[in-house]
Amino acid sequence: MTHIDWSKHPREVMNEFLVRQVVHTALFTIARLELKDGAVVPPHTHQNEQVTTVLSGCLRFNIAGGQLDLPAGHSLAIAPMEPHGVEVVGDTVALDIFSPPREDWIRGDDAYLRR
Repeated sequence: MTHIDWSKHPREVMNEFLVRQVVHTALFTIARLELKDGAVVPPHTHQNEQVTTVLSGCLRFNIAGGQLDLPAGHSLAIAPMEPHGVEVVGDTVALDIFSPPREDWIRGDDAYLRR
């Protein structure tokens, strides 16, 4: 069993708009993201299935040739290799769950988030 107290978990400043807390388990990567209004995650793909839940604020996903606003209390499942990008609408806290674990994040190969 692993207990995660996000209030005490290490915070990684990715850039001026994004702070990430991350936990890797045998089957998942779980990330708590604090995003500032106006932040942009550029279009990308990954081999992982992703489920994003917005805890507060709003994320605008550019996905499947269109836009989808994901407000607080909503979740979005993204299939592996589905291109997507995000614009942050208002300061936002979100929880991302990936399966399998994000090997690129484990290796530190996540430069697209550090811009």
